[in-house]
Amino acid sequence: MMTPLTSTGFLDFVTGQLFQFFSYTAFANLTLGHLVMIAIGIIFIYLAITKQYEPLLLVPIGFGIIIGNVPFFPGLSIGVYEEGSVLNTLYHGVRHSWYPPLIFLGIGALTDFSTLLSNPRLILIGASAQVGIFGA
Repeated sequence: MMTPLTSTGFLDFVTGQLFQFFSYTAFANLTLGHLVMIAIGIIFIYLAITKQYEPLLLVPIGFGIIIGNVPFFPGLSIGVYEEGSVLNTLYHGVRHSWYPPLIFLGIGALTDFSTLLSNPRLILIGASAQVGIFGA
């Protein structure tokens, strides 16, 4: 007496289910461009952490490269431009220009003022730099 799930029927069922699962993952839509950009993001993070090459800049840039190049299945609300996704909420800060002031506020909070305190005339150099940035 044969059961409905014979060995080949069971393998066909498992293969079909795994293929359907795979089609809903990011791997199904992965291209060579995605892989190259994800590798560049990982290299940026590696250089920032191990070699200490501008970690305040390279870690967020590398993380952004990786997140921005994760492929997705349309309709699952995980893409940057799909309403209701987490990445779309984060992209809201990009659209409304919230991130540059926050970045410069954070970098400014890390500024070492010991040189300025020892030589107060340097405030004129800092002020002229700010005027130059504003003018540009």
